[in-house]
Amino acid sequence: MAVISTDLGVRKVAGRIGAEVTGVDLRGDLDGETIAAVRKALLEHKALFFRGQELDDEGQQRFAARFGELTKAHPTVPSLKNSPNVLRVDSSEGRANHWHTDVTFVVSPPAASTLRSIVVPPFGGDTLIANTAAAYRDLPAPLRELADGIWAEHTNDYDYVVPPSATAQTKAYREIFVSRKYRTAHPVVRVHPETGERALFIGGFAQRIIGLSNSESRDVLGLLQAYVTRPENIVRWTWAPGDLAFFDNRITQHYAVDDYDDLPRLLHRVTVAGGIPAGLDGRGSYAIEGDDASHYTPIAA
Repeated sequence: MAVISTDLGVRKVAGRIGAEVTGVDLRGDLDGETIAAVRKALLEHKALFFRGQELDDEGQQRFAARFGELTKAHPTVPSLKNSPNVLRVDSSEGRANHWHTDVTFVVSPPAASTLRSIVVPPFGGDTLIANTAAAYRDLPAPLRELADGIWAEHTNDYDYVVPPSATAQTKAYREIFVSRKYRTAHPVVRVHPETGERALFIGGFAQRIIGLSNSESRDVLGLLQAYVTRPENIVRWTWAPGDLAFFDNRITQHYAVDDYDDLPRLLHRVTVAGGIPAGLDGRGSYAIEGDDASHYTPIAA
C-alpha cells in the first residue's frame, strides 16, 4: 500500500540553494503525490536533504528509481558487490575534494544523484553543493555572452582523485578510473530540460575550451568557475549517519571537504539517468573519444 505523507515539509537551509525535507519516511512505498512534491522541491531548491532516514542499499535504489531509470554505478569504477547501481564513495580510495558535476565526461551524464551517509567522521567531511544557474545569472553581460557561445571538453583522464602524496591504494583507484578514457564536448551554458533555466555546465571534468589553447582554457574556465563557487551560491551540509542528499546533477556542482584527517568516511551513491545536454541553440553534446557509455547509462528522454 502506498504511504501518503501529510506532514511533508520543505525548509530552506541556504538562500540560493538547498532545502531540508521533513515529515517523510523514505523507507516506505511513497505515493505519487509525495514523489511529485519532492520532484517540485528538487527543481526549485536544486539540492534536498533528508535527515536520519536509515535506508539500506535497496531502499536508496527504490527511492531514486521513482525519479527515472537508474544508471549503473559508474562507467569505469566497479559497483558495490551484488548491487550494480550502487557506487561506494570511500575516503580510503580517494577524496573528491574538487568541484565537479557527476560523470560529465560521458555524453548523457546523470540527471540526479543520491548520496547516503554510512560512516561519518566525528568532525569535518561536509559536502558543498553549488547552484550553477545562480552562477550564470551572476555573470556580467560580457561574460554571459562569451559563455553562451563556447563549448568545453570534459574528460575523466586527469588527476581527479590523486593528490601529490597519493597512497598506493589511491593510485590503483586512479588506474581503474581511467581504464576507459572519455572525452566529451558539452555546451558551457546548458538549458535545463525541465525548467528552462540556463546554467554553467563546467566543473572539474571540464579541462579545455573547444578552440582555445590549454592555457587560455584554464583562464576562461577559472574565471567562470569563480562564479559557481561564490559563497552565496553554495549550501554546506554536515552529515549525520543515515542522511540522504538528493541533488539535481544538471544544475549543480559539489565538493567533498577534505578536513577530517585520516578518519574513515563512506557514502553510497545511486544516480538517475539523464538526457543529452543542450545549449542555447539546441545543439546536443557529442563524444570526442570513447564509447557511448551505454554499458553505464541509458539516455533519458
